[in-house]
Amino acid sequence: MISQNDLFSTALILFVNDILLNNMLQSIVLKILEWQARRFLKKHKPKLVVFTGSVGKTSTKLYTATVLSQKFRVMVHYGNHNTHFSVPLAIANIPYPAKVHNPFAWLGVFFRMEGAINQPFAYDVILLELGTDHPGEIPHFGNYLHPDIAVITAIAVEHMESFKTIDVIAQEELSVSNFSELTLINRDDIDADFAKYVTTSNIDTYGTSGVAEYHYLTENFEVERGFQGKFVTSEWGELSVTLRLIGEQNIKAAVAAGTVAIKLGLDKTQVVAGMQAIQPVKGRMQLLRGMRNTTLIDDTYNASPKSVLAALQSLYLFPAKQRIAILGSMNELGEISEASHKQVGLACDPTLLDWVITVGEQAEKYLATAATSKGCMVRSFKSPYEAGAFAHSVMQQGAVILAKGSQNKIFTEEALKVLLHSTTEEKQLVRQEPEWLAIKQEQFGKFKASDVAKVQKKKE
Repeated sequence: MISQNDLFSTALILFVNDILLNNMLQSIVLKILEWQARRFLKKHKPKLVVFTGSVGKTSTKLYTATVLSQKFRVMVHYGNHNTHFSVPLAIANIPYPAKVHNPFAWLGVFFRMEGAINQPFAYDVILLELGTDHPGEIPHFGNYLHPDIAVITAIAVEHMESFKTIDVIAQEELSVSNFSELTLINRDDIDADFAKYVTTSNIDTYGTSGVAEYHYLTENFEVERGFQGKFVTSEWGELSVTLRLIGEQNIKAAVAAGTVAIKLGLDKTQVVAGMQAIQPVKGRMQLLRGMRNTTLIDDTYNASPKSVLAALQSLYLFPAKQRIAILGSMNELGEISEASHKQVGLACDPTLLDWVITVGEQAEKYLATAATSKGCMVRSFKSPYEAGAFAHSVMQQGAVILAKGSQNKIFTEEALKVLLHSTTEEKQLVRQEPEWLAIKQEQFGKFKASDVAKVQKKKE
């Protein structure tokens, strides 16, 4: 048993070394955090729902929080607290320390964790994302987590520098089923062949196709109202549900949320009310108002081939005289980057798109070239500010503009910032906190002053 004196001694060791946690000390800190998290869960016994998958974790998590709040007190973090150090803190609702190099900061964390263990807990359900950058990270969570429900949102290419093949990704993401009581699998976006990597039979499926046990049948879609249709359940048959969302990927996330709610005991009235209360998440297929009566589809949080193709299909469904796609490079694809960017470029339909505007080197080199070969009008830029300024120069009244891209060195939300109807609406965009703006200023500062200033003078 580790005592509080042991915790203090550990912090002193860190201080004496006066270095960033090296591998040995990282291991010590992590073991303490996981030991405390295990004790916390044993003491308070909350329902635990975790979310893994290549795309869609955050939206699915937040939609689930909305539905479950019809009955439960739900603790959910609105950031991506999904690393081995941050997950134990998220369980106890303790912020990640700002000064991670400071041993006394970790000492404070340890004591706050002890306090959380010994005090009453104000929530019934905890929702957590479990992320992975390298093989073996998801199975490691099983050392101290035993979720009531695990939701696996998709298996698609991600972090290919580390995973190399889609099969390795599938093994990694599906491993959560080995330490969870029940696993919900997105039947639409997880190939049935990957079932060989699942060792439990306690599985249900969800999606938009009839092969899933829980699915959504779309009857109508209107931009102003969203999707009207039926949520098909094993327990109650069809439930009429209106989803005020856009994009099929958001329907899947909402169905997952409804399915989790059923499994945790909500009645059908609560499930319907919760699903109909779901709102879009920042940077994930959110509709914003642009200048000249334009509609902006903000899907800028991140990008993978699968999510970009889905976003394009959603854009094509919008009735508009002009459609523009601002597409940034997709990071961390490794050896498949060229093929993936070409795949997206070939999906750009010149009969449905007036302009394809790219941001970033990979998008310019491969995506833009492929889109041009299809007959699209294409322009490429190094920064999102230049891309936004160009979009502003060509957009017409009532246009629909999609923005999609990865994070580092891309940040396509900054292109939308140029196009918003009002600067007061910038708070609706992702990554507008001071630390993120500092990163963007460092990367794109030379563009920002000139390109944004020109457009801001024309704000209507």
